[in-house]
Amino acid sequence: MNQTINTSVIGQLGSEGQQARATAIASAGGLQAALDSGLLPKQVSVSLSEGLVLGLLRQGVRKYLAIFGHGSTDLGEVLRVYTDAGVTQVFNFRNEVEMAHAGTALAWVYRESCAVVTSIGPGALQALAGSLAAASNGVGVYHIYGDETTHGEGYNMQQVPKPQQHLFGQMTALMGQSYVLHTPEALRDALRRGTQCVHHPIKAGPFFLLLPLNTQPQVIHELNLGALPERLKLPRTGVADDAAIAQVAALMRSHSRIVMKVGGGGRAFSAEVRALAEASGAAVVLSPGSTGVLPDAHPQNMHVGGSKGSISGNHAMEHGELLLVVGSRAVCQADCSGVGYPKVQAVININADLADVAHYNATLALPGDIGVVIGQLLRALSVAGTPSDARQAWLDECAGMKAQWKRFLASRQLAQRLADDVWQRPVLSQPAAIKTVCDFAKANSAVKFFDAGDVQANGFQTVEDDQPFDTYTETGASYMGFATCAVIAAGLADKPRYGIAFTGDGSFMMNPQALISAVEHGAKGMIVIFDNRRMAAISSLQQAQYGIDFRTNDGVAVDYVQLASSVSGVKAVWGGDTLESLQAALKAARAHDGLSLVHVPVYAGTADEGGLGAYGSWNVGNWCADVQRRYANSTI
Repeated sequence: MNQTINTSVIGQLGSEGQQARATAIASAGGLQAALDSGLLPKQVSVSLSEGLVLGLLRQGVRKYLAIFGHGSTDLGEVLRVYTDAGVTQVFNFRNEVEMAHAGTALAWVYRESCAVVTSIGPGALQALAGSLAAASNGVGVYHIYGDETTHGEGYNMQQVPKPQQHLFGQMTALMGQSYVLHTPEALRDALRRGTQCVHHPIKAGPFFLLLPLNTQPQVIHELNLGALPERLKLPRTGVADDAAIAQVAALMRSHSRIVMKVGGGGRAFSAEVRALAEASGAAVVLSPGSTGVLPDAHPQNMHVGGSKGSISGNHAMEHGELLLVVGSRAVCQADCSGVGYPKVQAVININADLADVAHYNATLALPGDIGVVIGQLLRALSVAGTPSDARQAWLDECAGMKAQWKRFLASRQLAQRLADDVWQRPVLSQPAAIKTVCDFAKANSAVKFFDAGDVQANGFQTVEDDQPFDTYTETGASYMGFATCAVIAAGLADKPRYGIAFTGDGSFMMNPQALISAVEHGAKGMIVIFDNRRMAAISSLQQAQYGIDFRTNDGVAVDYVQLASSVSGVKAVWGGDTLESLQAALKAARAHDGLSLVHVPVYAGTADEGGLGAYGSWNVGNWCADVQRRYANSTI
């Protein structure tokens, strides 16, 4: 930085003092460096808004996604000063749900801590709704909202119109951890609690900071910058009880039909998971969030299992006798609403969260860091002797089911064109179209984002990842529109990846303003709209349960190429009705140096070839009685 630090005002209030402090931090290369060098005094008198920005800098938060309103003008002014100095970055958005999704993707995919800023009222409620994706997937993001004033002078515009104190703080506390900064001097406590939530090593989540309109400009006198909480850092932990490890190793040695279920918590430990699978002879079943933990062609990779699942994944779940859980929280669709393991006699669970590690009955729990615990278990297994020969028979049985699944996939993906009643012509089947785009993404080393609905379900059945973190499917909340917004994060990240959003027509229309934000922030990526003119996931569920679909479509056609082309900087391409036209469209879209969109019509209807099927149970609709009866009779 070439700016001159005005040392005479660096400790003063007002804009000159803010500019001097921001310049000092930029010149030193960071807050701690500025304190260590003496460029910044250790105690300063600052507004709550500036104190918050300084406190978040101490935790490595320098990126803000913002929609400013009357509830955040003071914080916005501080961020203007610090951004002009090059200390922070502020990215403006048009919709709070879109913004929350982009922040979630920035933290989830790129591991960059960030803060989402919005005003009071409807904007905060929309950001709160969007935070469900972060909460459901264990992603830490700061959410900073305006709030009603603390003096109680009367209703504040856009507060909840009810004579009760700080209702926004109560609502946000239901979604995650929440703190109302009613007293500016409580900043230190708020940030300590914030980092314990946002940077939690196992179950991170959104942390909500509520800033009353009148406390934002209030002065914190002699704020001790060195006392502001640093980012949470914890050591990896293992199991201290050697007898428990030995007991688990003995249990594994005594079983030949082992099924290992790997959840999203296991994909950061792909090498360890693979070593444990090979040492134990387990058939590995993946969740939608753990594809790539084992390479697709690995003989023990049985693919996804659960309510949608696969032939091979669900076979392993239904016929395994010892369940080895790694980093899974037993979501209803992942374990078929609790009835997915009918023959399991005992459970070994490796998880750092107490509730998750003890979810099933008959469990030997191994709480701790997954990588550390697997290492302990591998050492115990190495002295336990060679696994039983019967284990190979189990793996051969599962391999036969995997071959059957692969043949089935190929047959559905080759059924390229089906006559569609809505389109009034033959169009591509969704399995064929998704497979084509997945292959294109793999060939171009692109990260894949799957939106909720039929695209998501067919997507996680289709992907053939050979490493983790090539696919992000927001199955935690199944929030329509997430994938489209996730592409924006490439324009915010320090080290971006080219991303491809797989979205349906319904999901895309939840957040089409993402086109504008992606161009504004320089994101390079692609949105592929699989347009079946309906909510096909619900239509197919209605058909399966009641034999007829109801109110899941409309008669309004949308030209998405024309819509997207109206946004300057977006290249929109028609995908056509054949694999050849789709492949050509993908190449043309990828050649664009920016955001592109491909619109491809796909089939929706009752023909079996139109989807990849379902293989498990789910406690919904008229299936409930059967699933609940089976759950009541299960022992785990």
